[in-house]
Amino acid sequence: MTRRASKAPLLAIAVDKTAPEAAYRQVYDQIRTTILEGRIAPGTRLPATRALAAELGVSRNTVLTAYEMLLAEGYTEGRVGSGTEVSGVLPEALLAARGETRPVPRADAPDAAEVRLSALARRLPPARQRTRVDKRAFRPGLPEVEQFPWDVWGRLVGRFWRHPPRALLNGMELAGYRPLRDAIAAYLGAMRGVKCDGAQVVITSGAQEALDLVSRLLLDPGDAVWMEEPGYAGLRGAFTAAGARVVPVPVDAEGIDVARGQALAADAVLCAVTPSHQYPLGITMSLARRLELLDWARQAGAWILEDDYDSEYRYAGKPLSALQGLDAHGRVIYVGTFSKVMFQGIRLGYLVLPAPLVEPFLHIRSVLDDAPSLALQPALARFIDDGHFAAHVRRMRALYAERQALLIETIGRDAGGKLTAAADEAGMHLVVDIDPAAGLSDAEVSARAAAAGISAPALSAYYAGEAGRAALVLGYSGLNDAEIRDGVKALRGVFTRARPDGG
Repeated sequence: MTRRASKAPLLAIAVDKTAPEAAYRQVYDQIRTTILEGRIAPGTRLPATRALAAELGVSRNTVLTAYEMLLAEGYTEGRVGSGTEVSGVLPEALLAARGETRPVPRADAPDAAEVRLSALARRLPPARQRTRVDKRAFRPGLPEVEQFPWDVWGRLVGRFWRHPPRALLNGMELAGYRPLRDAIAAYLGAMRGVKCDGAQVVITSGAQEALDLVSRLLLDPGDAVWMEEPGYAGLRGAFTAAGARVVPVPVDAEGIDVARGQALAADAVLCAVTPSHQYPLGITMSLARRLELLDWARQAGAWILEDDYDSEYRYAGKPLSALQGLDAHGRVIYVGTFSKVMFQGIRLGYLVLPAPLVEPFLHIRSVLDDAPSLALQPALARFIDDGHFAAHVRRMRALYAERQALLIETIGRDAGGKLTAAADEAGMHLVVDIDPAAGLSDAEVSARAAAAGISAPALSAYYAGEAGRAALVLGYSGLNDAEIRDGVKALRGVFTRARPDGG
């Protein structure tokens, strides 16, 4: 028979058998203080007397005496021996005592403006605004989760953790679960043309951790880093934290302008790009520009960080191989994530490193970080090996293509001419232009949308300098048909709403 787990809290108390105070009084005082400080809530059941006595190394009578005192004074209710709970209503005297336990700020305590922060904390860019919205529309990068194969996923997770290998419970390789790394290498080779084996794959807690550790590994303060303009703000934060000098390099119709990058910072140590589907503009880097970028990296001894964040979702044209697959000189570091393909809460990503960087990367991880949680890695390996991952991608590719078409159609019909959208061959979002006659900047439209419960990031927010057009970045992949239609109608309404300042 399976014993029901106790819901009683663990109490941070101990009995000092060398102290002059009686053991029962020590137990009583410590539980009383815990209740007064609000560390256990009213109605919480205390541990059984026998269990607590064994934990503290005292007789059961000691705990019984302490519990009886707590009960008599109104701290607890119930019957000792049959379940004792913290009282729902404490006596007036105890309420006053609780008030006295609240910390009183010292007169000489520093305020936020006086706190000295590290140089790293001071040089970080402002935090991205995370405005709370009531609806999912139109958050970029939000995957469809209602149609994820949860039954399959649940079986795979349960199958492993019902009888987990003991060797994996006490630690694992710094690079991550090897079967998952092998599965990722095989998948990337077949689907993205990436040239690697499992030894070059490192599992990370999402793409952002990968960017942070790569920056720590390769960049010194003052090093120049090329970054696409416009580009992903998360990249800028990681590079700035490493003390690098971020150099925005314009993106044209073929991708990042390599010649312009050389003119701005010929000594750059690293270039970060999204070649398969530039974020946020959606441009696909041409073959000529890819070869030019690789040639620059070879000659300069620089590194290329390839962020392949949504490459699985291509709806038209010829499938594209990753930039890494063209790299004959080991200068490309490939970054991927499962959060955009499966569900955001999985918090697993990966790096494909050139062979000479694997050991240095794992060394810096061993000092500054640790391997990510093992909990979901075995299930994910089986999910990929059994073909469920590829099947899910194929289903979502068809679904997202339909949702992009619906968004474009709905904007054309219901946006009142205030917005203009054109089809994109890939991705999970569209860049939607704002009618200049509306007399509103994209930042103003975005702010109004947020006030209406709609997430509609302004394109200008992705620029380090001045934006060349007023547009919104609208995600559609995680929205059903009704959410897309309702979201467009809500966006139309923001153009007629009064300005927040009353204008």
